[in-house]
Amino acid sequence: MSSKSTPSPLRLSMILNTFVSGPQAWFYLADDRGYLAEEGLELEFTPGDTAANAVPKVALGHYDVGYGDLNALIERAARLGQQDVVAVYATFTASPYTLAVPSDSAIRTPLDLAGSTIASHPNDAAMLMWPELAATAGLPVDAIRIELCTDSHHQMVTDLVRTKRWTGMFGFVNTLRAAAIEAGLDPERSLRFLEYRDTVPDLYGAALIVRRTLAEQQPDAVRGLVRAVNRAIADTLADPQTAIEAVLRRDPNIDQAANLLRLTGTLELDMAGANPCIGWIDEERLSRSASLIARVKALPRVPQAHELFDASFLPPTQEWVRT
Repeated sequence: MSSKSTPSPLRLSMILNTFVSGPQAWFYLADDRGYLAEEGLELEFTPGDTAANAVPKVALGHYDVGYGDLNALIERAARLGQQDVVAVYATFTASPYTLAVPSDSAIRTPLDLAGSTIASHPNDAAMLMWPELAATAGLPVDAIRIELCTDSHHQMVTDLVRTKRWTGMFGFVNTLRAAAIEAGLDPERSLRFLEYRDTVPDLYGAALIVRRTLAEQQPDAVRGLVRAVNRAIADTLADPQTAIEAVLRRDPNIDQAANLLRLTGTLELDMAGANPCIGWIDEERLSRSASLIARVKALPRVPQAHELFDASFLPPTQEWVRT
């Protein structure tokens, strides 16, 4: 009597956007619930150091998959003329970028920022998109002084709010809200946000990206990866608390309350109003973003939407996740 051996899973390496945190919950949930295994996949997660940096790390072949910043992908394609990485599933429906100021600050609009000193982590995606915000708001890019800082977000929020070390700081809304909690501050009372989405609404945010060679040579694997992540996002929307437990299994030392806030805030703010579904991208909007980025940064070309995002990997209509 013969028996067939189970084929070995395809092992893929994935660079995340940042350290282990709440808004990565669906990736861990897809692993824990066997969704990846059902697709014949095994994913090795590596914490990243910004969503923007995930793009070149995948493009250069250091990783197969990434959770990266779509605007950084646009800039790479426009600057280098290379289509070595492609987005296959856009998790965010809106840009998460923000510029936070203390709640008692006199700054109310981007135009009020002239002459300010703004703190940022190196390669922070919001900082990298400052030229686009400034241009759209009618400010010269050098209207502010940017001070790079490698302290933790919660230490930076503490310095911003309690000592007024800077006028403001770049970041993601929900990252900074969570950092305020970790710093012992009430984010609603201590911070106010100038959100990029209010000034530059065409910008997108995070997306699942893959090496183009992987998409071309193993499309079924990429399709399976997207399907597994999509299922896990549906589960996360249904039960964020259980999803956070998957994050804690990767790093039990993180602040559970702060990361649950990061997750629920991301679901409610950055992933809301998906039309027709989470994962999908409006090509006209993406083209407008590409044109803006290329113009403001004086890049040599404007990449086409189909170079940046491949909708063929999205799940069928009956599996769409809506918010």
